[in-house]
This record gives sequence, structure tokens and C-alpha cells, in this order.
Amino acid sequence: MQLEFLMQVAKLFAPAVAALVFSVPAMAQQMGGGTPSVDDQVNQLDKMLDLDDGQQEELSNLLTQMQDENRAKQQEARELQRQLSEHVQPDYDEAAIRADAERLGDLTAEMTADSVIMQSQIEDVFTQEQRDQLDEAMAQRRQQMQQMQEQMQQQGG
Repeated sequence: MQLEFLMQVAKLFAPAVAALVFSVPAMAQQMGGGTPSVDDQVNQLDKMLDLDDGQQEELSNLLTQMQDENRAKQQEARELQRQLSEHVQPDYDEAAIRADAERLGDLTAEMTADSVIMQSQIEDVFTQEQRDQLDEAMAQRRQQMQQMQEQMQQQGG
């Protein structure tokens, strides 16, 4: 759930590369597949942007670092969500609920900041031409997603 929230934040505030790099794993998970490996993500960006070897290595290092740093925070967020759900009972402890909710909020803020910082670092790896290519590719994907949503709404309604 936290990852989905981060995805929404990334799409609203981050550069186009963020949406690509961070939405690919989320889309893969939603479609029933596992999270693509760092190599798969770098290869996808390479196909789109023709990265040089140095860029590929730098992106691989950044994505690996992000995965490692977020793993523990995501686990803690899941644990806090579990704890909060356990608080739902007639003899609830308001102080404990507020403490867990505050920590979850702080953790969400940390993960959001880390995500935006990492996205900026990833953006810095690309040349301006590559950023332009990525912007164009993301605009096309947004348009495709919007068309798919419209088709699903028409079929469902």
C-alpha cells in the first residue's frame, strides 16, 4: 500500500523518469508478475534511451541502492499497518494508535523524500536528449493508459 502511495506521489511531483523507473515494478506486480530485477529495469531504459556503459552501471548502482534502502522501510511500514489494524477493538489504546500512525506518517515521509532524491539522481545520469526522449515516451504511455481506462469504463458502463 505504501508503495502505491509513493507511486502516486512520484507521478505527481517527480520527473518523467521517476514514473518509468518506479511504475514498471508496480505495474509488473499488479499484473501478477514479480518485481523486475534491476538489470531488467536498466535494460528497458537502455532500449528506450541507448545508454552508454557508464550510464548503465550508474543506474544499476542507484537502483540497487534504492531497493536495499527501501526494503527495510517497506517492511516496517507493513508491520505498522498490521499493528494499526490490530488496534481496532472496543478497548482500544488511543496513545498506541496515535504513536503507530505518527511513525507510519514519518516513515511515509522518509520514503517519499528518498524516492524523490533517488529520482533526481537517476535523472542526472541522462543527457538532455535522453530526458527529452523519456518525456516523449512517458507522454505516449500516459495517453495509452488513459485510452485503456476509457475503454474499460465504456465496457463496464
